[in-house]
Amino acid sequence: MNSRELARRLPLLVGAFACHRTQARSTYEVAAVSRGDIIVAVTASGVIQPILTLSVKSKASGEILDQPVQTGDEVKKGQLLARIDPRIPQNNLTQAQASLTVAQAQLDNATAQLKRSQSLYQTQSITKAGLDSAQLSAATARAAVATASADLQTAKDAMQDTHLSSPITGTILELDAVLGTIISSPTNDVGGGTQILKMANLDTVQVSALVDETDVGKVKAGAPVTITVDAFPNRTFDGTVLKIEPQAQVNQNVTMFPVQVNILNPGHVLKPGMNTEVEIHVGERHNVLAIPNAALRTPHDVASAAAVLHVDPAAVQQQIAAAARDSAAGAPNGDGSYIVFTSENRRIAPRAIKTGLTDQDHIEVVSGLTEQDTVVLLTSGGSP
Repeated sequence: MNSRELARRLPLLVGAFACHRTQARSTYEVAAVSRGDIIVAVTASGVIQPILTLSVKSKASGEILDQPVQTGDEVKKGQLLARIDPRIPQNNLTQAQASLTVAQAQLDNATAQLKRSQSLYQTQSITKAGLDSAQLSAATARAAVATASADLQTAKDAMQDTHLSSPITGTILELDAVLGTIISSPTNDVGGGTQILKMANLDTVQVSALVDETDVGKVKAGAPVTITVDAFPNRTFDGTVLKIEPQAQVNQNVTMFPVQVNILNPGHVLKPGMNTEVEIHVGERHNVLAIPNAALRTPHDVASAAAVLHVDPAAVQQQIAAAARDSAAGAPNGDGSYIVFTSENRRIAPRAIKTGLTDQDHIEVVSGLTEQDTVVLLTSGGSP
């Protein structure tokens, strides 16, 4: 998250003035304690993709006579996508129907012959070999009927595919066979025919964002996401983490995990292939007291800061002791104990505070300060 965005989300009012001019001149600034939003995000990049892309295929063979759609068109479910010359599929259908009729007749004849052979065998009028031959002929005829039935169904499917309708409401992404193209679809093609076009519903799109393994533990399914794209630099889009893939990807010795993010796409302004910057929100605090991180002092550097600000060392030690007692007593967020210097009527004093979430620029104040307070920020000239 860039500093400009943070400044917009957390409008802390900062003023500056100088005081305590000594031989070693020191200056400082003050920042008002104010309310705002603290948002911690994991950043990643990715590419916009449809959630599901459908390949529309035809089992028919022939010339594409009509194709009333182009790439980018929005189509409704059932809308005509392409019409293929039906003459070849119709001839194949007629032949398949005739072949089934012949196969059925042959099966009827073989079945009748088998019954006669069984009767003759019972009276020992024919040998076992004669009965076996009749049984084989009947089985072969049954197989021929099954094959002819399958061929007829394939021919019917091909005939139906001469008029291709949209299986969903969506957007045409790609045309693989255009008007005037003569397609040839093998009858036994396990792929389902010749691909005519690709389409997808773009109401919701997806990004597979690669997140560093050091950050992926913070990401949870359902976490809110903010997405930006180069095409709309002044606009953000909202998304949600769908899942974290279990298999890592290693690029240039960096281990990354794909995180799938779903994004609502009203108006279909997000197009497949757009590069995106993704901010996955891993922590949020809304309308909380916050101060700049630069105001924080630890027990290691508080004494030197106090010397620069000409604050009574005894008062500083008292605040450090108070903070230590709070941590020992099990005060919340013991690791968030800090000392800040407040300024009131040009009087600077130390104060122990408890902190919460931080976005690296600002930090939540859990206790120790109010909106009426201001905190001191040492400038570079007065840094301890």
